Amino acid sequence: MNESEAQGAADRPVYLVEPWCVREPELRLDRLAQSESVFALSNGHLGIRGNLDEGEPHGLPGTYLNSFYEQRPLPQAEAAYGYPESGQTVINVTNGKVIRLLVDDEPFDVRYGRVHHHERVLDLRAGTLTRHVEWTSPADRRVKITSTRMVSLTQRAVAAICYDVEPVDAAVRVVAQSELVANEALPGGGRDPRASAILESPLVSEEHVANGTKVLLLHRTRKSGLRMAAGMSHHIEGPESMAVDTESSPDVGRLTVATRLEPGQRLRIVKYLAYGWSSQRSRPALHDQVVGALAGARQTGWDGLLAEQREYLDEFWCGADVEVDGDAEIQQAVRFSLFHVLQAGARAERRMIPAKGLTGPGYDGHTFWDTETFVLPVLTYTSPGAAADALGWRHMTLPLAVERAAQLGLDGAAFPWRTIRGHECSGYWPAGTAAFHINADISDAVVRYVDATCDERFEREVGVEVVVATARLWRSLGHHDVGGVFRIDGVTGPDEYSAVVDNNVYTNLMARRNLEAAADMAMRHPDLADRLGVTNEEAASWRDAAAAMLIPYDDRLGVHPQNENFTNHARWDFGGTKPELYPLLLNFPYFDLYRKQVVKQADLVLALHLCGEAFTEEQKVRDFEYYEGLTVRDSSLSAQTQAVVAAEVGQLDLAHDYLGETALLDLHDLNHNTRDGLHIASMAGAWNGLVAGFGGMRAGGGRLRFAPRLPGGISRLAFRMRYRDNRLRVNVTAEAATYQLLEGPGLKLWHHGEEFTLADEPIELPIKPVTARPTPGQPSGREPSSRRTL
Repeated sequence: MNESEAQGAADRPVYLVEPWCVREPELRLDRLAQSESVFALSNGHLGIRGNLDEGEPHGLPGTYLNSFYEQRPLPQAEAAYGYPESGQTVINVTNGKVIRLLVDDEPFDVRYGRVHHHERVLDLRAGTLTRHVEWTSPADRRVKITSTRMVSLTQRAVAAICYDVEPVDAAVRVVAQSELVANEALPGGGRDPRASAILESPLVSEEHVANGTKVLLLHRTRKSGLRMAAGMSHHIEGPESMAVDTESSPDVGRLTVATRLEPGQRLRIVKYLAYGWSSQRSRPALHDQVVGALAGARQTGWDGLLAEQREYLDEFWCGADVEVDGDAEIQQAVRFSLFHVLQAGARAERRMIPAKGLTGPGYDGHTFWDTETFVLPVLTYTSPGAAADALGWRHMTLPLAVERAAQLGLDGAAFPWRTIRGHECSGYWPAGTAAFHINADISDAVVRYVDATCDERFEREVGVEVVVATARLWRSLGHHDVGGVFRIDGVTGPDEYSAVVDNNVYTNLMARRNLEAAADMAMRHPDLADRLGVTNEEAASWRDAAAAMLIPYDDRLGVHPQNENFTNHARWDFGGTKPELYPLLLNFPYFDLYRKQVVKQADLVLALHLCGEAFTEEQKVRDFEYYEGLTVRDSSLSAQTQAVVAAEVGQLDLAHDYLGETALLDLHDLNHNTRDGLHIASMAGAWNGLVAGFGGMRAGGGRLRFAPRLPGGISRLAFRMRYRDNRLRVNVTAEAATYQLLEGPGLKLWHHGEEFTLADEPIELPIKPVTARPTPGQPSGREPSSRRTL
């Protein structure tokens, strides 16, 4: 490729814009790692990155099992009480994706010979990744290769690959090698703290077996003591004269198929994969579990697995699809995002949802508050069972959270800032330990799920205990001052550029909601309250603290300060900060950030969204405008919240701009770190920006409310969602919104404050024009890209 051709390739989009798939029309080695994340497949239990079948070249190999980790030390420059001594890092487990091919002794490698055609397609309705290649070897032998892979959403332990090879114009001798590979070499990490730690050879072999077309490898981790098994089995179709052989060693299992193909003939290998892990089950038990999963997959067959996958996704899209007219990129992005959000939690089953899902090792595979605040709202209204499972995992880790609170001298539960199995893994306490708001975020997710589903069993078995434990934390962490006001001092809010502050507005409002919810649940379930030792006096103290909660307000500026004294700080010199110095955390000391008015991510503005009832309409307008001028969006979590609130205060075109940023973050690799895995919370922001933003959807207390309005760049928005055994569709144009009940008994809804009952017949209601206001400015150089120039 000459220089002009290379420049032309670089200028072309990596993925074509299509409504129901992500298509890569040519292989871009410079974007290989990004595509491996974009094309990752997962079901919440097992995740495989979109590496090429032959394994090389690669950007970052990756196969992950949810919550399967290795321990590593967390060295501190100075030891102090309460610091965690070890961390947890997700590891790349046994790779079953590899199928190597030799054509007349020449290894198939896209870096050699000639690639005539290379296309990959992620089908969002079929749940498959398909690859089409036509390649001529250095010895001038031309073949077509087609592979389709899936991670089953119905058979939790199973993945499968269908691999076809055909000669194009002459007979060829082909050898295919299907492998299981443990302890793959990984590229080194950089200086970005958002990337992962690299652990070399974390797996120790315990067993390897080859039998017929099956191979099984069992390993355990060196330090965390976890055990895993991976197995593969094959169905092979081809000429009668095939030679098939299997072998195994501690870290490699291999099936080799050799044959000669005439034009018109085909070699097909269907590879079934199964994975399992446990911290308690024995080696024989795991062995049998994987053998059983393989048997189930083979009995279902390739076509059966595809049919099950399509049926599962059809049911999901029936209650989750979003249609966007006027912005084709957003249309593709929101379905792509919903697909990956579903994959992250569909079959997690009492496991966490990591910040990267199972698409890459970024953030060491940890989960944060992102899950409860941004991801679970999407799942609650589209796939509520997945939301319940994620919250069930929090409940399972509650004893560790109680233990952590006691270590910190507090009552109740202190859930970890970042973790895999429930232990605190953040070594930086101002942003970690002090970010207590995660406890209210978890409580809020519990309350949201119960409200949306009326799942009383969940509330009794999971919800009450979590909400009570977190309420006890706030009553212990805060205090009534001499004037009777309830204060929560020395905490870190969502904005990590302000740490260890007094009375963060978001934290205090969410804590107030947590305290009120705990008192309400104790009243609804007196038997459980009695079992948890909740007295009438304690419940009353929760209500007293909530009623007396301090919510700072700056009368001079007429805005809410993010926390006490925030608006008295000097403003950051945005004009003097060069674009290449963002994100600021990689180029400036935290000391300087902490004492200036500069906001990493929406904090006070997040309070406007999630606790909107605490603000007047005028306060929302003024607060949003003020914080627009301070927020630099060095966090991928920010744009979606700014989109939602911008839409609420009538800044519809600005909301559209922010929606583009959150929805296209990974497809366009806007932060240049998609290689480490997708930003699952930002992907959830595509749905949040459209449904909560332009749909104006808010829910709580049995009330489902909408206040839809569209920007000029979107002519129609339609979305489906689930609420209290109802499945409904909302269709929005510039002039009106139509509400339709697709399934269920019917319900009361609110449209721009007007109550109505939705039953058998669709209801159309008019939308009043928005009040025009000047567009607020952003820090110099940090304006979102305009969608109006498309």
